[in-house]
Amino acid sequence: MNELAAKSGAGTAAKDALFLVFRIGTERYALQAVEVVEVLPRLQLKPIPQAPSWVAGVFAHRGTVVPVLDLSALTFGEPAQERTSTRLVLVHYRPQAEQPARLLGLILEQATDTLRCNPQDFKAYGLDNRSAPYLGPVYEDAQGLLQWVRVDDLLDAEVRALLFPSPPLDPALLGESS
Repeated sequence: MNELAAKSGAGTAAKDALFLVFRIGTERYALQAVEVVEVLPRLQLKPIPQAPSWVAGVFAHRGTVVPVLDLSALTFGEPAQERTSTRLVLVHYRPQAEQPARLLGLILEQATDTLRCNPQDFKAYGLDNRSAPYLGPVYEDAQGLLQWVRVDDLLDAEVRALLFPSPPLDPALLGESS
């Protein structure tokens, strides 16, 4: 391979991004890998009373309490199947650019593959799905369509306030009576 071809190939590869591929039922979805902090096995979670059914609970991770969503329950109303390939994926959640990223856990089925492709190869699917704004464009490959899940659009304002209160609750004030 000559130097010019190597450089032009490197330029093309630089446009590609890595995606974590997972399934919800039989359908394929992807998260951009730069949003992923860590992929863990499914862990025991503490449930949050009165939270939406797709809020699976919370767990402690390196000194931080992390809320966890079941993406299958959020998307289709059915909890993720408990398989050996079901993972708890920690992601950076940042609903507004000026805010620091927070850790958010996602329960994802069959989160064991990756895909490298140009993000511009994902195309709009012709539906304004306002009830699921986190479901982004689709990518077509030999296995069919793969849909991009946008992490920062997962939570509406009400659930974001429940999971990430602002300002954070002060434990010292919880013991005080009014």
